Amino acid sequence: MPSRRSSGQRHAAGQPEFLIDRSLGQLVLPAALREAGLTVHTLADVYGEAGSHEVQDVDWINLAAARDLVVLCRDDRIRRRPAERQALVNGKVRVFCLTSRHLGFADRATYFVGNCFRIIQESAKPGPFLCGVYRDRIERLWPVEEG
Repeated sequence: MPSRRSSGQRHAAGQPEFLIDRSLGQLVLPAALREAGLTVHTLADVYGEAGSHEVQDVDWINLAAARDLVVLCRDDRIRRRPAERQALVNGKVRVFCLTSRHLGFADRATYFVGNCFRIIQESAKPGPFLCGVYRDRIERLWPVEEG
C-alpha cells in the first residue's frame, strides 16, 4: 500500500498509520495529515477509485483491523450498527470520528490536524474504541465506561 508521505518527512517509529473513510474526502484531509508528517491511506489508495465507492463498511473495517490502521471517519453511527460494531470489536479497531456533520473540508482538516498529538497518544491504547474529534479535544464515545 503506498504511503504518500510528503517528501522529506519521515515516519516516526511506533507512530500509527491511518485509514481515512470516504466520508472525509480524498484530497484536503489526507494532504493536511501528510503535511503534518502522518502516514495516511484513503479507501481510493487501497481499493482504487471505483472500488472505494463500492466497498462495504464492514470490509474496510476488517482491512483496518488486519493492517493495524487507525480509522478516521465522519460517521459515528458505525458504533451503533450491529455488523460494523461487531467488526470493530473483533478487530479491536481504534476510530476517531468527527461529531459535527456540518463541517466543510478545511474545517475537517483543522479538527484532525489540531488534535493530531492527542489522536496519536490515544491510538497507543488498545481498541476497540471510538473517540469523537472536536475543535480542541477528543473524547471517548464508545465503549462507554461504566462506573
